[in-house]
Amino acid sequence: MALPSQMRYIDLPQPGAPDAMKLATGPLPDLKPGDLLIRVEASGVNRPDVAQRQGSYPPPPGASPILGLEVAGEVVALGPETKGFNVGDKVCALANGGGYAEYSAVPATQTLAWPKGYDAIRAAALPETFFTVWANLFMMAGLKAGETVLIHGGSSGIGTTAIQLAKAIGATVFTTVGNEEKAEACRKLGALHAINYKAEDFAAVIKAETKGGVNVILDMIAAAYFEKNLASLAKDGRLSIISLLGGAVAEKANLAPIMVKRLRVMGSTMRPRTAEEKREIRDELQAQVWPLIEAGKVAPVIHKVFDFADVVEAHRLMESSDHIGKIVLKVQD
Repeated sequence: MALPSQMRYIDLPQPGAPDAMKLATGPLPDLKPGDLLIRVEASGVNRPDVAQRQGSYPPPPGASPILGLEVAGEVVALGPETKGFNVGDKVCALANGGGYAEYSAVPATQTLAWPKGYDAIRAAALPETFFTVWANLFMMAGLKAGETVLIHGGSSGIGTTAIQLAKAIGATVFTTVGNEEKAEACRKLGALHAINYKAEDFAAVIKAETKGGVNVILDMIAAAYFEKNLASLAKDGRLSIISLLGGAVAEKANLAPIMVKRLRVMGSTMRPRTAEEKREIRDELQAQVWPLIEAGKVAPVIHKVFDFADVVEAHRLMESSDHIGKIVLKVQD
């Protein structure tokens, strides 16, 4: 396939509000050993993209400065020593950056074939949330069948993914949401109880509806919820923190429940993980999650698809938190 010398991409001349992003033209990315070049048909929009745009989540050394952490499209070239894929394969991938572009270079070890029956839009809604949820909720926090889990932000891309995966493996799911529309959406996905945090104290609800608390909490709020999260965990419970939307510093927090209930508090971000760590997550997704997707037991919830040139509006929607599920950019046909 003859490749163009130039591509469209979303440029961020300097951090700022959504309108700091501009449509630009530049050269295709270079391929490192082990990379694939993907002709991007669709890209997912995620909270880390917003944080990078605002200047609080810079790309790691060696990563593309272009926004975008998940893509779907067609393999059009292979880098040196790249194995496992061929030109023409339809794939989706967790990108280290560079997803908001017509062509993206991604490691083959972070790439998966589209699930059977999927198109680019649905495939692009998979990598970032599925890598994040699987790594934090299952590989680190060890959620298993028969346990109970509280998933904060249940209507987000992370939340809708986590609810479905937890339900699919046989866990009982509680979640928090901001309104009844979001609560109903989460119940349809498999949550036993969707708690409106604006009207109810989630810790009180968990105490009333469980025997001693839940086994696992997946949390993106952090400091603002820290004490209530500890109170909501059962003995030997696990708290997995994946974002800091409610602050990073929990002042005057009572840590006694960690000792009394033998709790484990953990956290991670995806982008700084090593290539080998991401490959391990990819392999587990391929073996354990892709069959669930292809069987129709789990699926991305897509709220809205924007044209590539409307990326500013996509970010405004993400920041509003009015969406339920994923926001996707259609890059090209």
